[in-house]
Amino acid sequence: MVTTTNSGLRANPSRRRRGQVLRGCCPLLLFSLCIPLGFVPSMAFAQSQPPAAHQSGDGSGVDTVAAPGTISGQIADKSGAAIVGAHVRLTLDGQSPTQVVVEVVADSDGQFTFSNIPPGSFQLTVSSPGFATQTIPGTLHAGEVDVVPMIRLELATAVTEVHVAASTVEVAEAQIQEQEKQRVLGVFPNFYVSYDPSAVALRPRQKFELAWKTTIDPVTFALIGAVAGIQQSQNTFGGYGQGAQGYAKRYGAGYADYVTSTFIGGAILPSLLKQDPRYFYKGTGSKRSRALYAISMAVVCKGDNGRWQPAYSAILGSLIAAGISNAYYPSHDRGAALTFENTALGIGTTAAANLFQEFVVKKITPNLPKHDPANSTPATP
Repeated sequence: MVTTTNSGLRANPSRRRRGQVLRGCCPLLLFSLCIPLGFVPSMAFAQSQPPAAHQSGDGSGVDTVAAPGTISGQIADKSGAAIVGAHVRLTLDGQSPTQVVVEVVADSDGQFTFSNIPPGSFQLTVSSPGFATQTIPGTLHAGEVDVVPMIRLELATAVTEVHVAASTVEVAEAQIQEQEKQRVLGVFPNFYVSYDPSAVALRPRQKFELAWKTTIDPVTFALIGAVAGIQQSQNTFGGYGQGAQGYAKRYGAGYADYVTSTFIGGAILPSLLKQDPRYFYKGTGSKRSRALYAISMAVVCKGDNGRWQPAYSAILGSLIAAGISNAYYPSHDRGAALTFENTALGIGTTAAANLFQEFVVKKITPNLPKHDPANSTPATP
């Protein structure tokens, strides 16, 4: 659809002619009286002559000062692909008392044309959904066909950010799927280890997804059952008693510990504090440097911003989970002192597990993702 508001471009020439006639009444009267006498007053003749036309530069005698022109061009994205349906708005300022605005839509080749445009300065405003609006100034000469250089629109900032965010989520999701295939000896889940030092940070939903799949893994149920059996054989947490009832209480307590510590320390707090709950395999450097790295990872973690920081999520998660356990453990196995003692013991256990991860687990885990730490950014806190 083309809309124009170009009223008032020219004054009415007939109005000027009527003024000339009125002002020339007296000379014409004198001219009519002098014809019978055989002479014409030169002054009266000069006033009745029409004004001389403005001649063009090529000598053709055609007036081209006010000849309209044409403005055309093509719209594309940064790759050069035509943008179909882009809106092009032409604004002529100062051409007339009323601003002239014309709007067209780019065709299937991204091309547009404005015809019968009066000469002078103009401005093109190009817009299309998902792209940043662009303004192009110019000047049109009389009778000119002005083809503007190709207009390349850039993606709008918001669209670019959304696109990048979507791509990041997809990469993180693919990495999680790889981690969920990691099983020590092909059996035991090892989902919270990344063998890619530059892995993309997890989104909150993905942190909860990883925690959920870890807690419902069949091997997890079997391991907790085995631990509960050992505890019962050694009469650990004697307040639970023996028999099927005692075993069920030990099993329930063990699973509750695992679920609360995994979700609080591996999903809830990491999402709130923007920390990554995974262990990032180092795999390079001397054995000493790798050992120190593994031990430090018990109290240090990588933030979602890629920087190393204190592992508040893991430490606070252990404290909170231990505090919650006071609600279901026997009375003589409760208390603040025992909570802090178990938290400290948990940090030590995590350090030992990290050493095992750094030097042993990779060798006995089949079908690992193919990442070469030597060609990646080193994981160094």
